Amino acid sequence: MEQEKRLTEEADLSADAPQTETEGEGKKISGYALKFGQPSKDLGGFVEVITPEALKEVDLSNVFLLYGHDYSKPLASTKANTLKLEVDEVGLHFEADLPNTTYANDVYENVSKKILDAMSFGFVLGVDSFDKAEDGSTVRSIEKMKALNEISVVTIPAYDSTNVQVDKRSYEAFMDNNQANDNENALESKSKTQKENKTMEKTLIDNKQTEIRGYENYIRSQGEERDGITTENAAAVVPQEIIGEVFDLKRSNYNLAQYATVKTVSNGQGKYPVATNQQAVLATKAELAEIGDIDADMFTQVEYKVETRAGKIALSNEVIEDSQVPIVQEVKAQLVKLVENTDNKHIIDLLKTFTKKAIATLDDLKQINNVVLDPTLNKMVILNQSGFNHLDTLKDSDGRYLLQPDVTAPSGKSLFGMPVVLIADALFANPKVGTFPMIMGDIAQSVFVARRNQVTTQWEKFDYYSQGLAVIVRNDYKKIDKNASVYIELTPAGV
Repeated sequence: MEQEKRLTEEADLSADAPQTETEGEGKKISGYALKFGQPSKDLGGFVEVITPEALKEVDLSNVFLLYGHDYSKPLASTKANTLKLEVDEVGLHFEADLPNTTYANDVYENVSKKILDAMSFGFVLGVDSFDKAEDGSTVRSIEKMKALNEISVVTIPAYDSTNVQVDKRSYEAFMDNNQANDNENALESKSKTQKENKTMEKTLIDNKQTEIRGYENYIRSQGEERDGITTENAAAVVPQEIIGEVFDLKRSNYNLAQYATVKTVSNGQGKYPVATNQQAVLATKAELAEIGDIDADMFTQVEYKVETRAGKIALSNEVIEDSQVPIVQEVKAQLVKLVENTDNKHIIDLLKTFTKKAIATLDDLKQINNVVLDPTLNKMVILNQSGFNHLDTLKDSDGRYLLQPDVTAPSGKSLFGMPVVLIADALFANPKVGTFPMIMGDIAQSVFVARRNQVTTQWEKFDYYSQGLAVIVRNDYKKIDKNASVYIELTPAGV
């Protein structure tokens, strides 16, 4: 099913003043991505309205706010908790915290000055219907959406070819039906039952009710279709089921970059200044004596040099055209996961280069927490599945489990008051049988991620009648404070 795009001209866009003095931080925009019951402009023979029931079954947990439908210019997302969506009696209201990027700041300025005042949204149709209005015009009602993938701040307030991508087959079926009604009334030669069926002014359109879709199924099956049964060589066979969504296999879903220090950099290489944890004290000065120099390095520099990491995939236009799901959007979602996987691997590999401690007892773990790591650090513990299972089954002398419930921790458990982050064995593998790896420390003070750019591209490959999609990231992963984390290998005594 192709994604359709629509414009919301009177979007009530507004920009809130930043809540902080730091440039680019705390900027918010809000408005309506879509409004119920408001007729569109002419979409080519009909106008369109969105009904209040259209969003009732739509999953809004993974929606992006984009600039101009461009996935390389994300402004916010519900998954990152920077985009809030609320369905009210008017429509779909949104509120977004904008990132400190050049294009996001441009959008904020243009919205605040009322230069940008329109919204658009991309959706996948579920059920629609057509009616004849009193003035003779045709009205299409969007009664159900299957998915809402993104909403966008847009520049052009018009229904041009970019915004209008209506599947005309349902409209043509409706018009053909009405034409048949006109002919029937003129001839008055059809039976009463046929007239009642054909004079219905409202025609519900979905994947199973469209006559044209049924004809397409007939062509693809290469047989004769009767009541859902296909006959081939005089033998009845069960027709193929068409699935309208992609089943996403559940895997561990996390991005370790959220715990690191991530900065958007303007150059491919440079230095990130960091205040050192120096322990110098001020020297005593005699009256009228010259003030001495401070004997300490106040700052250090973390040098970075970004590298380009990329991947591409080709999709035949036959697959895109014949697929019952928005396959291009599904592939783009998988490309985003590839970026997260890349972050996770490089951050874990970097954390494993920190000071290594081989331990055998829980007292050894306490000694690292109490003595080796600075008490002011904002510490957490990263465990793989095997290590988590081992610690989760241990009890203290009073019979209490070592890992305690903690609703604020990503895993729901804490160790010695430190939140536990649980990741898969596949990413953080045991170094050997019976030995469990762990990271203990302040990840934000340990890992610096320099992000230069991230782009998702799509292009036509005319020679192959296909489309190419690619994701390109330019970043680097560097150590900030070598004493902020410890890489631990726990081999329980007796193993």
